[in-house]
Amino acid sequence: MQYNKVEISGVNTNNLKTLKESEKIELLKKTHAGDKKAREELINGNLRLVLSVLQKFVSRCESPDDLFQVGVVGLIKAIDNFDTSLDVRFSTYAVPMIAGELRRYLRDYQPMRVSRSLRDLAYKAMQAKEQLINENQEEPTVEQIAGRIGEKRADVVTALESITDPISLYEPVYSDNGDTLYVLDQVGDSYDDKSWMEELSLKDALNSLLPRERNILFLRFFKGKTQVEVAKSIGISQAQVSRLEKGALDRIKSQL
Repeated sequence: MQYNKVEISGVNTNNLKTLKESEKIELLKKTHAGDKKAREELINGNLRLVLSVLQKFVSRCESPDDLFQVGVVGLIKAIDNFDTSLDVRFSTYAVPMIAGELRRYLRDYQPMRVSRSLRDLAYKAMQAKEQLINENQEEPTVEQIAGRIGEKRADVVTALESITDPISLYEPVYSDNGDTLYVLDQVGDSYDDKSWMEELSLKDALNSLLPRERNILFLRFFKGKTQVEVAKSIGISQAQVSRLEKGALDRIKSQL
């Protein structure tokens, strides 16, 4: 989301009204009494609050307009459930409601679908983690979290990883004097060296063939032509093509 974006979901953010706390309470009382006009004014007067909460979540979704609408749903729930008799600012109550609605949306509509049971276990583990941090004032281990909720360590690890946002291979992780290190640079593959050596060996083997043999293999395996089509293309018989192809493949195999 562009924070200086003028319009989102058809709403001009430059013209959004800001209400005083006393105005909010008065409109809340009227809304709870059934005044639809007051309810609409209250929603419009708190859209800036939705935008402020949205900034924490916008990087996790490609559509800020969708997020904005979900945030408004959270705002409406806060309006409908706020108790005006309590000595609490409306924004103090509304912000967690809006954030909760956004979290549920991102949890349920993330690009990679995760089963409901796995998501529930993940959020159960996150709650246990917060409790352990509050109790011990330090980051808990996976074993401690699993013990708190009575689940296997492997299941907790799988659940927590399932709700982690995917990271692009081209995500920068370090930059020094313009020389940027990306996630891709830190990804290794034990097969890389073997694959690289096999590719070099194959190139050497192809270079050792006669030009006609290389042409036959190119037409057969890169262009997908039949032996009859290759024979017509280079002006020899199909039997000759078959013999040359077999001989070339045998030499390549022996060199590899």
